[in-house]
Amino acid sequence: MQAVRFNEYGDVEVLEVVEVPRPIPGAGQVLVEVKAAGINPGEAAIRTGAFAQRWPATFPSGQGSDLAGIVTEVGPGVTQVVPGDEVIGFTDHRASQAQFVLVEEGNLTRRPSGVSWEVAGSLFVAGTTAYAAVRAVSLVPGDTVVVSGAAGGVGSIAVQLATAAGARVIGLASPANHGWLADHGVIPVVYGDGVADRIRDASGGRVDAFIDTFGGGYVELAVDLGIRPDRIDTVIDPVAAEKYGARTDGNAVAATAEVVAELAALVDKGALEVPIAKTYPLAEVRDAYRELAHRHTRGKIVLIP
Repeated sequence: MQAVRFNEYGDVEVLEVVEVPRPIPGAGQVLVEVKAAGINPGEAAIRTGAFAQRWPATFPSGQGSDLAGIVTEVGPGVTQVVPGDEVIGFTDHRASQAQFVLVEEGNLTRRPSGVSWEVAGSLFVAGTTAYAAVRAVSLVPGDTVVVSGAAGGVGSIAVQLATAAGARVIGLASPANHGWLADHGVIPVVYGDGVADRIRDASGGRVDAFIDTFGGGYVELAVDLGIRPDRIDTVIDPVAAEKYGARTDGNAVAATAEVVAELAALVDKGALEVPIAKTYPLAEVRDAYRELAHRHTRGKIVLIP
């Protein structure tokens, strides 16, 4: 089978698509033929070595967590799925960017018919991160919350979940994404110089919570806006979070098949949209990560093996 591999830390040029043996499921494992696999900034950071101290790579390394596909084989003891089932899930073994992947049975949920392959395959990391971040800031109806990177993979989901919680949502994004945000009940605000004043104007002077999906000083901005640190959550800036006492709830807090199933059900009934910025064939994985590095896409970038 074809799979993404890299043999050293580096830029996108270290990524290769190579032939590797098709895995055989062991006890409790499921072999899934991958129909779609989302890509994420954390994977790029692992590949460059930015997280080498915390999450070192073992070379040759695979890549990717998100996946959706069709069950091909099941190992001994698997009882919840059978070959032919369409599933959404995740792997903890950096392996989803491939034609086939082994997945633990407990990391899978069924794909609802109203959830496209592209959305299903990009739901895990961004969806569970947004889910955890929204809950971390304890929103109640009538709260005002600011979301940075509001049109990105995590932000675009977070603004919708926050709106569904009854909050008034201010989304920081480029003007190109303001129409999409407004269509989803979000107050769009341009980021950059003067953003604090624009937030105060848009909020009427009161902001209760802040979700940072972008980094680059937004935790400090939230503190300057007078928001309590326990109602600030950043999924990207742990250094600032430690300095100010903010929260860092993200993917790891909600990384379960049950949360994925809940999000998929929202998509299936039209209560949640996961924008797909662009899809790439597996062979163009380098181009997909180049696009991701621009940090100006709306929603998710997805590989189609």
